[in-house]
Amino acid sequence: MTQAPKRILIIRLSAIGDVLRVLPALQVLKRHFPNSYIGWVVEEGAYDLLAAQPSIDEVFLFPKKSLLSKFASIRTFGEGMREFASFIRSIRTNRFDLVIDFHGLFKSGLISLLSGAPDRVGFARGDCKEGNFLFTNRRFSLGKPRISRIERNLALLKKMGLDTAHERPIIHVPEPDREYVRQFFRQHQIDRRRPVIAIHPGTSPDTPYKRWEPYRYAVVADQAIAGSAAQVIFTWAGSEIEMVQEIVGMMKYRAIIAPELHNLCQLAAVFGSSDVFLGSDTGPMHLAAFVGIPVVAVFGPTDHVVNEPYARTPHIIVRKEMPCSPCRKYRCQKRDCIKDISEVNVIKAIDIMIAYMKQKKAAPADPLP
Repeated sequence: MTQAPKRILIIRLSAIGDVLRVLPALQVLKRHFPNSYIGWVVEEGAYDLLAAQPSIDEVFLFPKKSLLSKFASIRTFGEGMREFASFIRSIRTNRFDLVIDFHGLFKSGLISLLSGAPDRVGFARGDCKEGNFLFTNRRFSLGKPRISRIERNLALLKKMGLDTAHERPIIHVPEPDREYVRQFFRQHQIDRRRPVIAIHPGTSPDTPYKRWEPYRYAVVADQAIAGSAAQVIFTWAGSEIEMVQEIVGMMKYRAIIAPELHNLCQLAAVFGSSDVFLGSDTGPMHLAAFVGIPVVAVFGPTDHVVNEPYARTPHIIVRKEMPCSPCRKYRCQKRDCIKDISEVNVIKAIDIMIAYMKQKKAAPADPLP
């Protein structure tokens, strides 16, 4: 790039895991343009987390749920248009000179175009969907469609001429959220000298095909407690509490159910106070990986290459190789790709990560320079 942009707008709307996987790209932008004002357009799920990050100057909430409800009726359609126009005005008043669309769909492309930014960067025709390329004026082809989403986002910046070397992104958690989690740990007398395993067994309501069977989580949790004197914390959101209660009810040993967490920052604080994470291909799995705790990820039909955890975090992906995987047949009745994953393999992976953490804690600290 010949001139540093003064005001940069990132567009990555949802889902939570996809938003998190833009954080390394954000870090690259901050390193190259430390004096630039950076905004981010996102939907409700990840808004609180992004709003807490000092490296982002302003977060614009795209009111997807509100707009969909208003556009669904003739009576409220006009109200929806006014709300959308107000949202676009809030962006245009910032006079961004560079927009980077990491989302690559029609809605993100439309926001990019209506932002008024003269420089609109996005993916080329074969690397985006829904005609997104029509809304950008600088389009880049990646050439490798099957790469991790993190590498895909960094590749877009590399095509722009930026050096994509970066350190691990630091997720800032505000002190009130840290204290909320500290109180929870004190209340349950969690001993940090013993392994702490955070398990998030749920997935979003739209992705039940990613879920491992509850009884298998119960078996794994019991084995971790019996074999490693681990303390197991089950995290959840919304209706996932029912699944967690079912798992705990099947266990032989005592496990801890996390309290209701009010935002992703509090979830990040729980993971940051734990030693190992276990879960499936979800936003919480990616959050744990960016927080930096070792991850054991159970993968079913989703692509383990495209959706792998952050590569710089120690992680083990447990999956069953199938002739039909990865696939997008999310209504498949068999689900052998995830049902056939044995508890034994997951337990082995957890044991490896617990041993890694014990070794890491026992290692002497680096001497001061």
